Amino acid sequence: MIKLTKPAIIILLCSLTAVRIYGQVQASQLDNITGKFIKYTQSVQWEEVFIHTDREEYIAGEELWFNVYLIDRQRNKPSSQSRIVYFEILNPDNHPVVQKRIEIEKGFGPGQVILPDTLSSGNYTLRAYTNWMKNFLPSNCFMKNINIYNTLNNRSYRMKPDNGKSPTAKATRTGSPELADKDFTFTVNKADPDNLVLSIIADNNFIYLNGNVCYLLINTHGVINYSRSIRISGINTSVIVPVQSLIPGINQITFFNSESQPIINKFIYTPEIDPNNLTVSISESLNTRDHISLEIDLEDGKILSSDSVNISISAAPCNDIHYCSDVTDYMIFGSEFGVLPDEIRNRKIEEIPQEELNDFLQTINSRWIDWNKILSNDLPVFKYKFENESHFIYGTLFNRSSNLPDGEKYVFLSTPAKTASFQYAKTDKDGRFSFAIPIVEALHEIIIQPEETDRNNTIKIESPFSEEFLPIENHQSYLVKEIPKYISNWSINYQVRKIYGSSSLGNTLKPARSLPAIKRFYGKPDLELIMDDYIKLPVMQEVFFELMPGVILKSKKSQYEFSILDPVENRIYNKPPVLLIDGVVINDASVIANLDPEIVEKIDAVKEPYLIGDYLFYGLVNVITRKGDFSCVTLPDYAVRLQYRVVDPANSFSSPDYSTQEKKESSLPDLRNTLYWNPSVQPDNNGKISVEFWASDYASDYVINIQGLTGEGRTISYKKVLRIK
Repeated sequence: MIKLTKPAIIILLCSLTAVRIYGQVQASQLDNITGKFIKYTQSVQWEEVFIHTDREEYIAGEELWFNVYLIDRQRNKPSSQSRIVYFEILNPDNHPVVQKRIEIEKGFGPGQVILPDTLSSGNYTLRAYTNWMKNFLPSNCFMKNINIYNTLNNRSYRMKPDNGKSPTAKATRTGSPELADKDFTFTVNKADPDNLVLSIIADNNFIYLNGNVCYLLINTHGVINYSRSIRISGINTSVIVPVQSLIPGINQITFFNSESQPIINKFIYTPEIDPNNLTVSISESLNTRDHISLEIDLEDGKILSSDSVNISISAAPCNDIHYCSDVTDYMIFGSEFGVLPDEIRNRKIEEIPQEELNDFLQTINSRWIDWNKILSNDLPVFKYKFENESHFIYGTLFNRSSNLPDGEKYVFLSTPAKTASFQYAKTDKDGRFSFAIPIVEALHEIIIQPEETDRNNTIKIESPFSEEFLPIENHQSYLVKEIPKYISNWSINYQVRKIYGSSSLGNTLKPARSLPAIKRFYGKPDLELIMDDYIKLPVMQEVFFELMPGVILKSKKSQYEFSILDPVENRIYNKPPVLLIDGVVINDASVIANLDPEIVEKIDAVKEPYLIGDYLFYGLVNVITRKGDFSCVTLPDYAVRLQYRVVDPANSFSSPDYSTQEKKESSLPDLRNTLYWNPSVQPDNNGKISVEFWASDYASDYVINIQGLTGEGRTISYKKVLRIK
């Protein structure tokens, strides 16, 4: 046995301690990077919207049918964070020609619009986003081009040119500017189907400055796939990453130096290994007005276990557009990398040559995963919130005299009704304020006004739709194209249907919900006077004098003022009470004093100080009219009155039924351009779907387009051609 001397033992122990401390430092640095990444993605969440439309081309005046898929990009599942999606169609000058707010339930929402029949032929942009996504506009939303034709106006249309081929570039470098390109680079080898080989080339300068250490983190749409510290051995170091650890999609590979600074990014694509299996059975050749039966079998057991599968199906004539966007391809990039060039966006990803795809991936950078922001510890503050429980109305309070925002002031929102609702907001330093209102389809009225009426204020309500747009393309570069022949047929179909009054608009999918039943915001009043219980008095001043003890209405030099007697101190408050009519704040006591008592149903009064949030009322008087709609008062110019509908109702798709010979022989022409549309088809317990509809009188090739998403985040995309002779 060899005996160690004491100095040798000490040196060995010190070495072991140094290795242990060195390892702890590496783990701590890596934990710091991953911890900040997780904190950032939890705070800066990323939603994606996908829109499945019944077609890609339309005649001006037709219905456009669509279904909204709202997806949490990090979880890759239906999002429950937002309940409203903003849907727009923009003309080539970025002017909205259609705007709708669509209600979302469990990540899905159907909708339809009627295209104005005055639209000119051309390329239009369909875009959709949530209130939260407005923080990242203009590029970070769903966008796709649709063609709209008006054959009555012209025979040609302007089409946006292709974007051209993407320029190539080196992998994106990020982080410390003092690191030169030659200091640290890496290549990716995907030859082994089971392992990704990252070959690091680091020169002596980098090794010296970083003590032979760097850190690796791979994420896919905000989820960490792989992370580790790496000890660099010489100039060339290989790192083996198991492919099974990578989530399918665009993987972001990032290396960090020993001080946790990001130094280089590279993006690669990992395809789905086991895509969804979908079997569709349908007759490939049918005659006009024949019965069509579509049998769909979802063979994937993961789909069958989902309780929130949503599938939308369309059947529309074939056209010259060779690629229709589908949810599977869209979610590979989403909006995380901005607007994709046409040669990437308009092809299925498996059809793109690998070299071309790799070149494109060298040009992109995530607009979401920004390592400089992640590691800065300075999380952004967002202007727009998630609309989950409520819809937000934004506005700004201005001073008319100076035309400057009026900050740190109170603003009121009221909904005129017999049961009073009331909100207040305080403007920020820029004069901005927001109110939250219930998400309902019913049209209702709201009134917004400043607390102080003597400041010469005016209120500007912000449009709920974003006014952030991508730059307008140069119209001179547009291509003038002849309208395709099949569009002339579609136009004739539309005109015939219009003459005969035919429409695919069915009943609303669900009844419009009104504002939820609410209690009086001030609770049970101290005094509740029902006018019909007493003799009729000629003027309101007598009503208060005779029937409302402790509530005083005085006239003074043709002016009126209210005061309330403190029931505890038995003295009048130093400040006047808040006055309301039908729940709307009134700042002029003479408005109530001059009301005809005949139109008043009851009067509520709160005699004690009343606190709502941090806003204090020194008593309250609410006069409720028999109509309860605030129609008896002229609104002052400092207030804003809005007829407001939070979300737009959606209709079902209606089509003829030729189940009897009599119906089949009907002389009424059936020239539907969209043969079938269903925004929400769900499988039975065995994963089977049966869809039935009838062919029209228009003989053509039709595309059956099936799009869907499961609760587990599995996408469904399928297209099949059906011929009707």
